[in-house]
Parts: sequence; C-alpha cells; structure tokens
Amino acid sequence: MIVSNRLPVNVERRRGKFHLQPSVGGLATGLGSFYRSYESLWIGWPGIAKEKVGAEDESLAGRLREEFRCQPIFLSQREVEGFYHGFCNRTLWPLFHYFTQHAVYTKELFEIYRRVNAVFCEEVAQVASEGDVIWIHDYHLMLLPRLLRERISRATIGFFLHIPFPSFETFRLLPWRKELLEGLIGADIVGFHTYDYARHFLAAVRRLMGYEHTLGNLMAGDRVVKVDAFPMGIDYEGFAQAAEDPRVKREVQRLRNRLKDRKVVLSIDRLDYTKGIPQRLEAFHRFLTKNPHYREKVTLILVTVPSRTQVEHYRALKREVDELVGRINGEHGTIGWVPIWYLYRFLHFPTLHALYNLADVALVTPLRDGMNLIAKEYLASKPEGKGVLVLSEMAGAATELGEAILVNPNNEEELIGALQRALSMAEEEQVERNRTMQRRLSRYNVRRWAEDFLDSLAKVKELQQEMEAKLLTPKIREELLEDYSRAEDRLLLLDYDGTLVPFSPRPEAAVPPPALLEVLGALAEVPANEVVIISGRDRETLQRWFGGLKVRLVAEHGAWIKEDTWQAAQSLGDEWKDEIRPVLEFYTDRTPGAFIEEKDFSLVWHYRRADPELAEIRARELKEELLVLTANLNLGVLEGSKVIEVKDVSVNKGRAAMQWLRRPWDFILAVGDDWTDEDVFAVLPEGAYSIRVGLNPSKARFNILSHSQVLELLEQLLQRGAPAVGQEDETL
Repeated sequence: MIVSNRLPVNVERRRGKFHLQPSVGGLATGLGSFYRSYESLWIGWPGIAKEKVGAEDESLAGRLREEFRCQPIFLSQREVEGFYHGFCNRTLWPLFHYFTQHAVYTKELFEIYRRVNAVFCEEVAQVASEGDVIWIHDYHLMLLPRLLRERISRATIGFFLHIPFPSFETFRLLPWRKELLEGLIGADIVGFHTYDYARHFLAAVRRLMGYEHTLGNLMAGDRVVKVDAFPMGIDYEGFAQAAEDPRVKREVQRLRNRLKDRKVVLSIDRLDYTKGIPQRLEAFHRFLTKNPHYREKVTLILVTVPSRTQVEHYRALKREVDELVGRINGEHGTIGWVPIWYLYRFLHFPTLHALYNLADVALVTPLRDGMNLIAKEYLASKPEGKGVLVLSEMAGAATELGEAILVNPNNEEELIGALQRALSMAEEEQVERNRTMQRRLSRYNVRRWAEDFLDSLAKVKELQQEMEAKLLTPKIREELLEDYSRAEDRLLLLDYDGTLVPFSPRPEAAVPPPALLEVLGALAEVPANEVVIISGRDRETLQRWFGGLKVRLVAEHGAWIKEDTWQAAQSLGDEWKDEIRPVLEFYTDRTPGAFIEEKDFSLVWHYRRADPELAEIRARELKEELLVLTANLNLGVLEGSKVIEVKDVSVNKGRAAMQWLRRPWDFILAVGDDWTDEDVFAVLPEGAYSIRVGLNPSKARFNILSHSQVLELLEQLLQRGAPAVGQEDETL
C-alpha cells in the first residue's frame, strides 16, 4: 500500500461528469509504474473536494479502484484549506526549507492536520492487515505512522520524507515538534533523500525524545526503528529513450527553427520561493550586462509551473517574477531576440523532453530542495552526453551529481561565473562529466530506489523479530513463576538504575518509590529468598535508601558489600584519583551540564544533562585521554548510560555476585540493564534466569522492555509466595 496526500490520478468535474487524468509530480511519476508491478493499492486524496463529489462518492471510488488501483480519501474544502494549504504549506513547508520568516504557528491549523491524519488512518486501517506493507509518503502525513501502529500493532510501516529535514535549531521552532517525531517513529523505517537529513532527524530524536541510535538503528521503546538515506532516482530509460519519440523529434525541430543557432539555458521549476527563481533571473541579468558579446547568442527558457496560488507568498512571487522578466527583456532585448522565453504553465511530454534535449545548459539552482529530479531528468535526456548541468549545492541531488558545476545559489558572482563556464565548456569535458553521472543514475533508478527501501524495510522487520525472540513471553514468564514457587532457596540479583527505576538527569533524584520499597521489603522477608541489589551507587546512598530492608547490598559495582555490615570486597587504593580528577574537571568545565561523582574507589563523569552532540564529542575525547593515562595502572575506563567511570579493574559486579553464587540455589534470577550487568550474566550457572532490560544484545537469556515490567515481575513473584507447606514436608 502506498499512502500519500495525492493519488497518482487527478479527478475533476466538468459539465456534471468526472474526468480522470494522471497527476504530475515527482512521486506520482516516479512510483506510477513501479507500484503496478505489485499487488498494490494507492491511497490518497483525488484532488476534488467532498462537496463536489456528493452522493456519487461510491461510484467514483469504484471507478478509481477498478481503473487505477486507487482508494480515494474524500476531504471537505475546509479540510483541504486547513490541512494542505494551511499547516502543510504555511507551516511545515517553509520551516523545513529554512524559510522561517514565512512559517505560521496556528493551533487551529495543527488540529486540522491532526484530524486529517486520523481520517487517513481510519481509511487505511479499514483495508490493511498485518501482512501488508504500508509505505507512507511525505510531510503531509507525519502523524500517520504512529496512528496506524496503535491500530495495527504488528504492521510493516515505512515512511519517506521527500523534502529536507531541517537542523535541530530550526526544527525546534515548531510548537508540535514532539508530536511529529512520535508520529514518525511509529514507522519501522524512516527514509530521507540524503544522509544530512537523516542526521538532522536523529539529532532531533535524541535531543527531544532521548532515544539513542547505533548506525542509524533507533531503540524507540520496544522497537528498533531504522533511519537511513535513499536518494530517489528517476525512470532513466524512459527519459533516455524519449529523444527517439517522433513527437519529441518534431518539437525539437520546431524549437530549433525558432532558436536558430543560439545557446539555450533551461530553467524549469514549480513557482515556489524555495527554488531561487528571482536570484536566478538577477544573475542572468548581470551575466548579460557583464558579457555583452552573449547578447542575441543565448536564450534563457524559463518554465514555471503554477503552484499553491491560494497562498499569498506565492502570488507575491508570481508578481515579482513577471516584473523581473519584463524588466530584463525590456533592457536587453532587441528586434528579433528576446533574452527570456517565459512560460507560466505545465508542459506536456513532447515539449518538456524537447527542451531537455536541446538545452545547452540546465540552470537548477534552488535555495533549498529535498532532491530535485529535474537535474536527473536533464542528464538522462542527453543520449550524446552533451550539455552542462549547473546545480545548487543546496539541492539533495548535489550529493550524487558532484561532476556538475555546483554553486551556492545565494552567491550571484558564483552563478554568473558558472554560466560563463558552462557556455564555454568544451564538448569533450561535457561528455566526460555527464557520462559519469549518467552511469550512476542509470544504476540507481526509481525502481532500484523503491526496491532498496522495501528491502531495508524487510530487514528491519527481521531484526525486530530476532529481538522479540528473546523477549520474556507470557509462557516463559509463567515457567519462571512456577520455578520460583517450587524452589526452597532463591537468589534474586537486581541492578538499580535503569532496572528498578528509570534514569534521572540528576542521579540523586532517582529515589526508590514507595511501591518499589514495599515489594523489595516483602520479597526479602520471605525466608526462602535472598535479595541482593548490585549497583554502581555509593554505599552511603544505598544505605540511606535500603538500609531498613533485609536486602543485601553491593555498592560501586562490587567495591563494597553488605550482608550484615559493610565490608570492602578487597584491599583497594584511591591514590590514583589525584591524577585522574584534574582531567575530569577539565572536561567538566568544557561541557556545560556535566559533573563529577566521587565514590570511595571510583570517579564517575556524568553527562546526561549536557548537550547531546557536544557531550558525545567530549565523552569520546575524554575516554581516549583516560585510556592513555591509565595504560600502566590497574584501572579500567568504563562507559555506561551517559557516564564514564574510572575504577579498579579487579572490581566488577560479576565478582561481587560470586559472594552468593558459591553456594547452590534452587532458583536464581538476575536482572540488569547495561554493560556492567553483563559480568553478572556471564558467571550465572546454567538454568538461571537472566534478564536484560531493553532490546540490546546481551549474554542474558531473555529481554524485558522496561523497568516498570521488572517491577510487575517482582510483584508477581511476591504473589506466588513461599513454597507450599506440603512440598516442604515432602522434601524433609
């Protein structure tokens, strides 16, 4: 299922009848042929308001399904205005393209956006099942993945954004930023045109949601979400073969007769303020002024396709472009030569391909663009390899088309220089540059792009299933509870932070809640139980929190152990601290929000409250420096959850656990959430129940999703109580 704002077919009502014709645009063109090779359905708005359809919605929907394999979603005129012309194109479009001065932040528009996304969810949910692949497209439907996930929990959902994803500093301006991120991570895979956009998205998710990633794999609650770049291609063969079409040949000849031997510079865009059309025209004006010998020898063919004419910024842009074209033609034109041919309309197939074919230069210089397929189409339409592409470095396509003349569209002098260079470039160089880009585009065409995305989506689902295979299922949980209830000697080894309570930006704030203390106290009172809390916390904190319970305590990852009284696990020194502390202080001063925690036998550098990107850099630098400093000392440099700890290498949780594991037990349960707990899992005897909180790879036998589920499990253990009296008597 492909789900997008618009269907690949547009519906109009003329003289009481519905007229259906293929839509224009990159997505409709790019996926139009691809999706028909699958058992597929395309869901979206057909371009006509609900009021104009009236009672004939069922007959129109049937015709769309039968002829085009499309499922229409009918929206009222008010919904279209608030959703598409409103929040989508007055808020998201300008913000994501860095035109923050044009963005409006109106709650009413966002509520309509939310409502329309819910309408899409309802329509998709009615026809989708868990076995379907649902591919959602673009900024109009950023809330939809999560809405569908809530309705069809095990659905396979992909999302692709066709516009830029802005830097965090820009994205954070949006009042509803978290809602959009939550919506997107409902997908199994989130795709972008370039790695820069993916990187910006990951940064926003980390800063606003707190989710970390490894090589683009986000751990979002109980699921892994893949974030990656997939540069969209074109139907390369279709454009390459268009030059042989008789209609195109006739149009080329007609235009050539009118242009004679003049050089042709081609500019094709939707009329949008992100495309840099006024800047392009001003540069052409200056080019003609500085190079009078090009007068009557070059023609700029400017094609602007009408776009969002209801929005004031677009109407103002239309007036500006009209005036610029008139001024330039009036100033530079002569009898028999007009510098700019200006076409304000959509071009049909023969004319479009003819222009691609005969243009000597393609001027593609948007101020910001998600991809820009015009650049790729122009190159594909050059079977002889001649022609020069001048491309904005702000377009996503620039990452693939490095052999083009890349320019900063805001630098007028650079644009003028690029035009001069393009018009004077030797044919041999043109062919050499273009052949390299053409080979690349022919390999990674639109079909390859779509298949690459869907293959990655399938792999993510496989990875999710592998992770789910180790989850503590209801069946395994029941086996654990049964083994617990039958056992006479039970050992419970429990980590604290991240296992029994969630992490806190301030470690001292992670105080055990009353419900947790009640459960731990009750479990420890059961004669058959030995409850041990093995933590990285200092002994004073553990004593203050748990000293009143009958639990055993291990502090500083095993440096201190308390059965009846606190004892040092072994003779440890702390003279090394004076050498290490100044290094930690230096990095603390350079990382606002970071702080040092000093324990008896370790030093810990915390950076949970620091800026995530800065903290990541500083943590890497600090770790490298500490590894050098401790190379000849008996010290380990260990990374935890937003911490770096320096301690004696002979101390770890596994060694501390051996204090209890030397004696036999009928039942052992060990629960932890990070790398320090892996030492405990490694020393457990076969048959022990080891559980890692989260879905990270682990030596533990099972995974559980969160600390709240750990508390739930402990409560269930408590409910099972002590072994039945009859069982005890029988054993005796």
